[in-house]
Amino acid sequence: MADMTEGRLAGRIALITGASRGLGAAIAEKFAMEGAHVILVARTQGGLEETDDRVRAAGGQATLLPLDLVKFDEIDRMAAAVAQRFGRLDILVGNAATLPPLTPVGHLSPKDWQATMDLNVTANWRLLRAFDPGLRRSESGRVIMVTSGMAMEASAYWAAYAASKAALETLVASYAKEIGFTKVRANLLDPGAMRTGMRATAFPGEDPNSLRPPEAVAPVAVSLAEAACTLHGQVARAYG
Repeated sequence: MADMTEGRLAGRIALITGASRGLGAAIAEKFAMEGAHVILVARTQGGLEETDDRVRAAGGQATLLPLDLVKFDEIDRMAAAVAQRFGRLDILVGNAATLPPLTPVGHLSPKDWQATMDLNVTANWRLLRAFDPGLRRSESGRVIMVTSGMAMEASAYWAAYAASKAALETLVASYAKEIGFTKVRANLLDPGAMRTGMRATAFPGEDPNSLRPPEAVAPVAVSLAEAACTLHGQVARAYG
C-alpha cells in the first residue's frame, strides 16, 4: 500500500466529476494513491460506492456527493459545502460528459442538443464559477477539464459532441488567461481512445482489448494536478 503522506498529491483536496466509472473512477483511485482526499461526484450512488471501495483499497479517503450536474444550482450548494468543510479546493477535475446520438445535424433533436451542451459545457462553466474562490484560496489550485480530439475535427454525425468539446476548450482557455496572475493553473486533458462504455457506444464494432484502459491515462492527470505543474492554458494529450 502506498504511503499517503509522501505521494505527489499528499494533503490535497480534489473534486472529480463523473467519478462513478471510466476515467473519473481511475483518476480518483490514482489521486488517492498519491495522497489526495478525493471528493467523488456522480449521479449514481451505487457507482460512487464502487469507486469509494477502490479508493479505500488503495489506502485513501473519499467524500461521496451524489449529484446531477445539470441541476445547476446544486453545484453552487456543493461548492459552499466544500468551502465550509475544507476551506479551499486544490484540484478540480471536470470529467463528466454525455455522448448524444451520432446522427446528421438535421436529425439531431433539440432535446439531445441541449442535454449535450448542458452537461459538457454549462455544467463545467458552473463548476469553474462556483469553485473559483476555493481554487484561489489554495496554495496551488489546479483545474483539469477533460476534452476530446473531436473538438478539433469536423466529423460527420459528431456535431453536438464535437461542438460541446470545442466550446469547453475555449471556455478553459479564456479562464486560463483570466487567472494567469494567480497561483491557479487550468488545463485540458485529451485522453484519446480508451476502453470505456462511452467509446463502446460510439464504436460498437471495435475490439475493446485494442484500447488502453482508463488507468493508463490517470498518471497524466496526476502530473497536471500536482503543485509542481507549470503547464497553463494548454491541452495535454495522453497519447502519441
